[in-house]
Order: sequence, then structure tokens, then C-alpha cells
Amino acid sequence: MACKVRGQPGNGGIEMNGAGTRSAIQVSGPPPELERIPLVANQRSPGWITDKVAGIIEGKTPGWWWWAFIPSVMLLLLLVAMICYLVSAGVGVWGLNHPIMWGWAIINFVWWIGIGHAGTLISAILFLLRQRWRTSINRAAEAMTIFAVMCAGIFPVIHVGRVWFAWWLFPLPNSNSIWPQFRSPLMWDVFAVSTYFTVSALFWYVGLVPDLAILRDRATTKARQFIYGLFALGWTGSNRHWSNYEKAYLILAGLATPLVLSVHSTVSLDFSVSQLPGWHTTIFPPYFVAGAIYSGFGMVLTLMVPLRKLLKLEEIVTMRHIDLMCKVTLATGSIVGYAYGMEYFIAWYSGNPYERYTFWHRLFGQYWYGGWAMLVFNAVVPQVFWFKKVRQNLVAVFIVSILANIGMWFERFVIVVGSLYQDFVPGNWGHYKPTWVDVCTYLGTFGLFFTMFLLFIRFLPLIATSEVKGVTPQADPHHPLGGARGKEVLHQEG
Repeated sequence: MACKVRGQPGNGGIEMNGAGTRSAIQVSGPPPELERIPLVANQRSPGWITDKVAGIIEGKTPGWWWWAFIPSVMLLLLLVAMICYLVSAGVGVWGLNHPIMWGWAIINFVWWIGIGHAGTLISAILFLLRQRWRTSINRAAEAMTIFAVMCAGIFPVIHVGRVWFAWWLFPLPNSNSIWPQFRSPLMWDVFAVSTYFTVSALFWYVGLVPDLAILRDRATTKARQFIYGLFALGWTGSNRHWSNYEKAYLILAGLATPLVLSVHSTVSLDFSVSQLPGWHTTIFPPYFVAGAIYSGFGMVLTLMVPLRKLLKLEEIVTMRHIDLMCKVTLATGSIVGYAYGMEYFIAWYSGNPYERYTFWHRLFGQYWYGGWAMLVFNAVVPQVFWFKKVRQNLVAVFIVSILANIGMWFERFVIVVGSLYQDFVPGNWGHYKPTWVDVCTYLGTFGLFFTMFLLFIRFLPLIATSEVKGVTPQADPHHPLGGARGKEVLHQEG
């Protein structure tokens, strides 16, 4: 007696005969129509990933890097010059006037803080949600977060006017027992932003440790070996080290997750706790968080789209990563668009003449261009990402990512200036126009941001190699490339 039983094609099979049963269980992947695009293209090996990422640092400095670095340093020097001029001459060199006492400084502060939100979202929240596609972009996003918060932190310090008294913002013991006003939202900013920066920097550094050890072991000079070895903290890749590393990373991800939501919510309270029309609204915290993630992902796309081409990282930062980032941008842009609609609806439904006047003049008043730029770039433009052809077109993605951050800057401009320039009493109405010092200071922060980012990609690994290796088929024990093989099992017939 003999019989043969086969499984479905592609799912393995079992063969039996009369003398005994010899079972061959074959491990194979899902059907082609259900198979996802791999996160690392062309089934690259872990060794190839290490060589590719480390080669960016170990190789010769490319020409484009110098073309980008020199203008960035010049803009950084411009920032230093503007701050020195501001401190020596006073804040009168800005365009501030009654009643617009908050100008470009606060606009740029909120804008840079928003850009810094995508890094922690990608690193912390997506890590806790086990989104494996984050691995190729989280290191660059984390670095972007730190440098954006550095740019943002400049503005509140210089906005106080007497910069040498900025340390009064911190609750430090002093001979007069004078403490900060803890009921002020501006004080909440100090604690929220400084905590966010500290946790983000720790999160970024902890993730760097295994990759610094790789650079230490590959170093060809004593200086490189010493510097990378110093910051690698004696990492050897032992089981104990990996266990402690994963625990620390998980704890920091848990600490950073509420900060993603709390920091920009706290920044929004600078406005919403006031009684000013256009500011006094409870929708600001979630609205600001969604806008921050939207602008943050826009900046990640702005940076990663050209970098993957310049550094030849197309096989690590694949089109699947670009596609998923576009979808997040679409989702958060839609949330922002909904918040805009609710703002206008509540202003109309409330029956408050001051609210109605403020929101009408956002679109048809003196600064109408800011209101329309805000609506079009933040709510309408990202809707093109519904179409896969647009998400797969790198030029279109790059343009939309830039427009996203232009739109978010105009949103902050409309909120700050658009709500301040016409007060309750017509006699207090004014006009705001930035001066050349405002403009040069803002441009200078781009110099700081890009100088730091270019130094980062030149001397530190842009890609988290250990995490990228973890999403390859070779790291999956259930994948044929990861060691899964057909098992021979003998069954004896009675």
C-alpha cells in the first residue's frame, strides 16, 4: 500500500510510502502577490551593510560636501554676528512694535521645535509599535531633532533682551531667593524643551554606541581608534552588552514617547492660555503636535531624498521608506487640515465678533498671503500623496516636503502676527515688518543646522547599521536566508 499526499504549491509538502513515511517540510516565503518589498534591497548581506555605511565615513570627503559645508559655515558666522549685534544694540533692531511684541523670534522658535518632532516619533513611538521600516531613517531623524532643538533654543534666550540674565529662567538658588514665575507658560517651555533635548540626545547617543564600536574596530589611525573607542564605552558586542543596550533603548523610548506629545502641547499653551482671539482655543495642543510631526517628516524627506542619491544608499533607504514617510505626511497634513476647518467653524459658531473678525482677516486682511499659504501648503498640497505615482516620484516628493515646511512657517506667522497686529481697540492696531536683522538671524540658524548635520554625516554613521541588519532576511531564523532549512522527519508505520 502506498499513498502520496502533497501540500499546496509553495507551502511545502509531505510524501509517504508503504515502507515508511519520509516527510520533507519545506520552508518557503508567501505567494508573490502577498510578499512585501524588502527593507534592504537586493538581499544584501550584513557585511555589505557595514562596509557601505562605514565607507561613507572612511572614504574621501566628496566634493558636494564641501560645496554644502562652506556656505553653511558662512551662514553660521552670520548668526554669530547677528546675535552679537543684537546683544550690543538691543532688541530694538528687530521689527517688534506695539502691539506686535512677538515677531520672527517666536515664530522661528515654534517652527524649529516642530521640525524636531519627527526624530523622536520615528525613534521612540515607531520603535514601541515595532515598525521595522524606521531603522533606515531613525538615526538621521534623531540627529535632525537635536540640531533643530539647538536652533530653536537660541530664540527664547536672545528674545529676553538682556541675554546675560537668561539663567534666571532656571530655578537656581540665589542670594535674593528670587524664583521664576512657574505659572508662566514661557517657564513651562524652558523645562519642556530642555527635557526633550536631554532625552533626545541620550536616545541618539545610546543608539550610536554599537556603531561607534564598529568604527573603532575598523579605524586605520590611532586618533580615530581612540576617539571612537572612547565614545563606544568599551562595547564588545557580548550577549550582556546587547541585553543592557536593548533595556536602555526601551526605557529611553518609553520616556521619549510622552515627550513627543507634551513638548509641542506645552509650546501651544504659550498661546492658548491667553484671552486673545485666535489664540484662546482648546484645539491648539493636538493641532500643534500634528503640525509638528507633519513639518518634521517634511524635513526628513527634504534631507533623505537627496542624501540617498548622493551617498548611494538607495538599497538601504528604499522607495518603500519614502512611500511610508509620504503616507505619514499625508495623515498628519490631513489632521492639520481638519484642525484648520474646526478653527474657522468654531469662530463662526461661537458668535464672538472678535473671533470672527480675526479669522476673516487671516484670509482677507493685511496678511492674507500667510493665511492662504498656510491652507494650501499644509492642507491641500499633501493630498497629492493619495496617489502612488506621486509617492514614487522623488522630484514631486522633494517639492512637497519643502512646501510643507514653508506652509508650517506661515502657519506660525499667521498665529503670532495675525492675531496680534489688530487688538480689541483700533487705537492699538499696528503693522509688523521684519528687519534685516530678523531675516539674517533666521538664515543664520539654517547655517547652524546644516553645519551640524553635515559634520554628523561626515564623522558619524548616518544609518543605524545594527538595526538595519535586524530587518534583513539573514536575521530572520524563519527565512531560508536566515538559516531555516527543510527538516527530515521519519515516521514508522505500525
